[in-house]
Amino acid sequence: MHFPISGVDISPLLLISLGFLVGILGGFFGVGGSFLAGPALFALGVPMNFVVGTDLTHIVGKSIVAARRHFVLGSVDLRLAAIMVLGTIAGIQAGVYGIEALKKIGEVNQVVGVVAIVVYTSISLFVAYESWKSLQIPLGRKRASSLPPAAKDKQVFRAFAKWVQELPLGPRIALPFSGIKSISIAAILLVSFVGGAFSSFLGGGAGYIRMPAMVYLLGIPTHIAVGTDLFEIVLSASIGSFEHALKGNVDVLIALIMQTGAAVGAQIGATLTQYFSGPRLRLAFAPLPLLGAGLILHTLLTGHGLK
Repeated sequence: MHFPISGVDISPLLLISLGFLVGILGGFFGVGGSFLAGPALFALGVPMNFVVGTDLTHIVGKSIVAARRHFVLGSVDLRLAAIMVLGTIAGIQAGVYGIEALKKIGEVNQVVGVVAIVVYTSISLFVAYESWKSLQIPLGRKRASSLPPAAKDKQVFRAFAKWVQELPLGPRIALPFSGIKSISIAAILLVSFVGGAFSSFLGGGAGYIRMPAMVYLLGIPTHIAVGTDLFEIVLSASIGSFEHALKGNVDVLIALIMQTGAAVGAQIGATLTQYFSGPRLRLAFAPLPLLGAGLILHTLLTGHGLK
């Protein structure tokens, strides 16, 4: 099937399958799945500026479905999400300006591709190391995986997260839903700004940045970080897709076809999170960004992708 807006030919069945896979990942890990959807679209011949804008657009509907499911399951910290909104909006604007600047000099594919490879690989290696260490045998013979999820979440970078929570930066707020007595609002805004910037620069909801940052930097329990991040993705993807649409970076037809499969996959993924502990959830996530980095690297080096 030919898509005249982006000028590519892709099988609709392939796009539906890709959307379904990304939907499961988004609901399960609390990320939009752009670390796979974006590289896959790029490998299928879609120009990188269309990859970014189209990936953002298709993620909106899927994230609404997954976020609603997590809200029902009690995994969304609304107070935290309300604060993150401000930083997310500012970050989105910064990312859009970056894409437009690269379009003017004709370097979108190369620069965004290289940045994505570095970011995805770094996240994959870091999360793999941390989650694997958290599952190792601590003092004695009792495995960390035998502890309840809440206890395991507190073990993960607890000292560093506590240090971040105690930073004397500006006004502070309590997040009782997430079990945090006091934390700097500036720290929350910084995490959401970075997430928003990566969202509109690399595509997707940037949950691969925001979700780990919420766990490791802010000390949010993993399951709450997943649900709250999905709530944030609804916002960032909606605003980012609108901004990119105004710049002509969205192939709406591709987005709609992918959404067909994503809406179903999101509900499945959201339900599955209840059966996995925090460290195991993160360990399962670890290799996926690395796979996306490999797809982009292969496409940049060979000049052609999956077709």
